[in-house]
Amino acid sequence: MTTTTIDRTDAATPQRRPTPKRPGSGRRATAQVVLYIVLILLALAIVLPLVWMLITSFKTDADAVRNPYTLPSPISLDAYTTLASGQQPIFLWLWNSFLAATIQTVLILVTASMGAYALARLDFAGKKVVFGVIIATLLVPPVVFLIPNYLIVQNLGWLDTVLAITVPGAAGAFGIFFLRQFFVGLPVEIEEAARIDGAGDFRIFFQVVLPLARPALATLAVLSFLNNWNDFLWPVYVLLSPENMTLQPGLSMLQGAYSTHFAIVMAGAVIASVPVLILFGIAQKQIVESVAGAAVKG
Repeated sequence: MTTTTIDRTDAATPQRRPTPKRPGSGRRATAQVVLYIVLILLALAIVLPLVWMLITSFKTDADAVRNPYTLPSPISLDAYTTLASGQQPIFLWLWNSFLAATIQTVLILVTASMGAYALARLDFAGKKVVFGVIIATLLVPPVVFLIPNYLIVQNLGWLDTVLAITVPGAAGAFGIFFLRQFFVGLPVEIEEAARIDGAGDFRIFFQVVLPLARPALATLAVLSFLNNWNDFLWPVYVLLSPENMTLQPGLSMLQGAYSTHFAIVMAGAVIASVPVLILFGIAQKQIVESVAGAAVKG
């Protein structure tokens, strides 16, 4: 008699059922794809002008006019050699811009941090009114302050000096508002513990609050530096001599009255963008931490 062996392995193994799709998962995937496409298009809109600027700076003037949207053939350093020859003091303008932006950034960090901490933690009469007035100044176009600031700078004898392009914007309302929102979000218990240990207001501010606010301070520093670095209108009014000119109004002098040397202008723009890129690379980590912290609090 033949014995038939029945393999029950398949029968004992439970069959896995296909995982049902969650409702709306297809729509979420489509929305994610659309989001990526939009982000890629925005990135291209930001990067392509910079790439075109860099490519044009390595062309000759004739090639830049004749073939504006093609790669340089051959690659030419004429624009950079012209700038380095000293016909226009672009490196002096670069130093003036760096000096002015650095001084104003330091002044903004000092005034904004102290004012913001006072509005966030100290109790005094009229605090809400003061904060409301500061916020109201954000709604006023900056060009409205052009003539009053010019008269003040003129009466102080600061025309054609670095003080004219650093001091008037050293007490901006945006910095106070930005840092106050950050200070309000800090736990009060940390300051109370320091006060129990005998620390005063100044010690708490410098040794407790400011180290915790390092990401916000770095973000404000970058924004303040960029604002002064890119300023064009105000330096045109208060800086009179070419040797005291900053980079942005100085670059406009590279354009002739009847012709424009596009390669030279683009080379100057590339030189102007290098310090900003370096600054952002250094402060990138702090900026990301500041944005992430604001998102968590929100």
